[in-house]
Amino acid sequence: MSTVYLNGEYLPKDRATISVDDRGFLLSDGIYEVTSAYRGRLFRMEQHMCRLRKGLDALRIEYDLAELPEMHASLIAANTLDVEDVAIVYLQITRGAAPRTHHFPPEGTPPTVYAFAQVCHRPESARWERGYEAITVPDRRWARVDIKSISLLPNVLAQQAAVDQGVSDALLVRDGVALEGSHNNVFAVFDGVVTTHPATHQILQGVAREYVIELAREQGIQVEERPVSLEEMRAADEIFFTGTTTEVRPTVRLDDQPVGSGKVGPVAKALYGAFKAGTQA
Repeated sequence: MSTVYLNGEYLPKDRATISVDDRGFLLSDGIYEVTSAYRGRLFRMEQHMCRLRKGLDALRIEYDLAELPEMHASLIAANTLDVEDVAIVYLQITRGAAPRTHHFPPEGTPPTVYAFAQVCHRPESARWERGYEAITVPDRRWARVDIKSISLLPNVLAQQAAVDQGVSDALLVRDGVALEGSHNNVFAVFDGVVTTHPATHQILQGVAREYVIELAREQGIQVEERPVSLEEMRAADEIFFTGTTTEVRPTVRLDDQPVGSGKVGPVAKALYGAFKAGTQA
């Protein structure tokens, strides 16, 4: 039985209980964060906490983040995940338990804080080298996608559409613009230039996205942050998705049509290699 964290306690998962009045359960009134750990070392924790802080402030949920890095490390250790190549800690903070209303509960209502840790498996090299497939799905999410809200029904439906088609990713499209994946960011390569949607309220500003942009620039690869139309995306030399659990995942077919040569491209290979090297440092 895994050890989880709930409101200041570490306890076996089967003993963790949350009130049926919790606003996360009733109203999706909360936020979450997923942080990776490589051989027990939490990766870009400061960036994850910065995004979490911005989200909590946007939702007006008051919570002190000071103890969260230690809590993450403790969960990794308690579940003996420090020996794993890759693990993740999932953290969720809701506005707490209170009688259901559409407005905020009384001042002083404590938030509900829950976290768990689990192993995360990288794909085998041969599988990664074959590349992955994606489909396009209309983006039906709310207007503040930059907030990592636990209200994920449109994302769930989009990813299920991908699962139903037997592919790995769903590319969300709005007004003819390819924005990002259902649970990851997307990049396209045009004549050696790595291109991705700018960090606006229309996408989740991924920590892995930011890291991959840094890696590209370190390698002398030009990066452009601009809207990319779906028509452009279909003509890209390469497409790849990035995320905490995705890392760098190359797409070789989009809507059952080949991307570029139909094989994993050199830019995705270079950035994935740099990503793995960076997480081992």
